[in-house]
Amino acid sequence: MKICNSHLKSSNDPLSKESTCLELPVKEIYSATNDLSASNLIGQGIAGKVYKGILSNGQHVAVKHIINDEHVETFVREVTSLSYVRHPNLVALLGCCENEDECFLVYELCHNGNLSDWLFGKAKVLSWMQRIEIAIGSARGLWFLHTYAEGCIVHRDIKPANILINANFEAKLSDFGLSKVMEVDQSHVSSEVRGTFGYVDPEYRNNRHVNASGDVYSFGIVLLQLLSGQRVINLNRPMPLNKMAKSLTRGGDTREFVDPKLDGEYPVEAFALILKLALSCTGIKQQRPSIEQVVSRLEEALDISKQVKPLASCPTL
Repeated sequence: MKICNSHLKSSNDPLSKESTCLELPVKEIYSATNDLSASNLIGQGIAGKVYKGILSNGQHVAVKHIINDEHVETFVREVTSLSYVRHPNLVALLGCCENEDECFLVYELCHNGNLSDWLFGKAKVLSWMQRIEIAIGSARGLWFLHTYAEGCIVHRDIKPANILINANFEAKLSDFGLSKVMEVDQSHVSSEVRGTFGYVDPEYRNNRHVNASGDVYSFGIVLLQLLSGQRVINLNRPMPLNKMAKSLTRGGDTREFVDPKLDGEYPVEAFALILKLALSCTGIKQQRPSIEQVVSRLEEALDISKQVKPLASCPTL
């Protein structure tokens, strides 16, 4: 198949010519994961399963196993999007491997899993400060992508499951299988509608225009989840998460929107600031902030939080 070479050379991605990926031998992959042992399975997505492993040099890694030919495009996108892009808030692609009808992507391992695990897992709790810092880290990663010198990189699948958390509780964006690159002079690129239901920008669903504002919308939904601890889809909730939040700001009690896991340990002013920011992110495209503005507002909320009485710290794994 030789995807790393032939597929990348024929890719229409304007940045693919700069892509480099360390090719690892398949024996190294199978040895690192104990032959893709079920005991090493840490996740599963549309394109394949993800295993934890240890390379021969002692480095802990996450290995995505892609076996279906229809998902080869995912493999190519991740290699072209990540092999030349480096930022502290983006998961690092360390290498790739091809073996007949299967492909592997090898990433740095984030020991604390993903944000979805922490928000919705019964035994896990994030403190208010951890939530803000994860939000800021994720937003900084997006800012870097959206302002990349060679062209804006649109992630297209921002959601808690794609925000990884390392051992120091730093956020790292992951899963670039749906990403699109816009050339510097482009305002959008047209594409079939892709992404995760509940996080996809309604305007993108209507016009199929991929641009940075779609990521901002998705990030706004994530902010609402950081505040509320609620899943994006809840059959017991009468309305979508952003509409529920908006209704509470219009005469309702916003305390009803606070994640009970916070146990009252949060500064009201900072909470209100982030709630307002999240709603602006999920508003109509023309009124959404840029991701740079999002970072600025989140940093303001962090400063406010640091000035109030010490917040109770929560246990971590």
